[in-house]
Amino acid sequence: MVTVTASPIEPGGTAAWEALAQRWRVLESEADGSFFTSWTWIGCLASERFDAPLLVAADAAGETVALALFNRRRRWIGRSRLWLHEAGRRALDTPFIEHNGVLTRDPALIADCLRAALRHGHLVLSGVEEPTLLAARATGKAWRRQEPRPAPWVDLRRVRSSGGIAPLLSANARQQLRRARRALETGGPLRLARAADPAEALAFLREMAGLHQASWQARGQPGAFSEPFFVRFHETLLARALPRGEAELLRITAGPRVLGLLYNFVHKGRVLAYQSGFAGAAAGPSIGQVCHWLAIEEHAAAGRNVYDFLAGEARYKTRFATDVMDMHWLDLER
Repeated sequence: MVTVTASPIEPGGTAAWEALAQRWRVLESEADGSFFTSWTWIGCLASERFDAPLLVAADAAGETVALALFNRRRRWIGRSRLWLHEAGRRALDTPFIEHNGVLTRDPALIADCLRAALRHGHLVLSGVEEPTLLAARATGKAWRRQEPRPAPWVDLRRVRSSGGIAPLLSANARQQLRRARRALETGGPLRLARAADPAEALAFLREMAGLHQASWQARGQPGAFSEPFFVRFHETLLARALPRGEAELLRITAGPRVLGLLYNFVHKGRVLAYQSGFAGAAAGPSIGQVCHWLAIEEHAAAGRNVYDFLAGEARYKTRFATDVMDMHWLDLER
């Protein structure tokens, strides 16, 4: 028999957070979750992000089989809103979550967990995959919003069997990328370096942030690193994730010239291309595409299965992608 409960956590209770971390890690090792439902991500600055946390848990025969952490935002009019694995405040949610959902060993329990949460308010479910979408429909509650976004990805098994990414591209894309690569190599051989320790990763992250901000601000946009909490979150996350092999900073150079840096998460054979910064934005998108080309082939050779570009239809994503899936942003109301 499975028992599903929804109970608040004392926001400042250190012991409660430590106990939840242990419980979460055990389930995480058994469930088919994503990096964004791992405790490395959920637990990063958790006591600051979740100021009114509600834990939904499913237990069977003394074992935890599902967990979901919501944060409750009270409203002056109407019922509270509960945000799945988010704070519900713009500044604290700038570390964008995707591949979100209930962490569980049994997807059949997702709907029960959502029903338990719905007793406490409306639900905001950001970046969830199809099992959560179907479970939300199964609750029979009203939709207020449903926004699907495509997430292109590269099947690295196909890259390995093809001898590289180039044979999987269109003839036009292949020609353009090879031309761009030859042009960059005139400055020296291309080299991909991985940050070896947290200190070097932090240095790479700050270098990448400078390139990222310069590129976005040149287009009249603030850039992701303009938000102080975003910076602090990822600096903290790196210290947790890098020693566990769950994050990487890649620095791509052509001779002495820095072309760009990639910030990826690595989880259960899946590489998540989360953030980047490239030099020479005025030269067009070819530098970024060559950087991703090198990273894709590096991970294919390392035996990983997926290079995930996450949500969005940017041209470089669709150019490389062998497949695409949908993620969903939705509100669920009683």
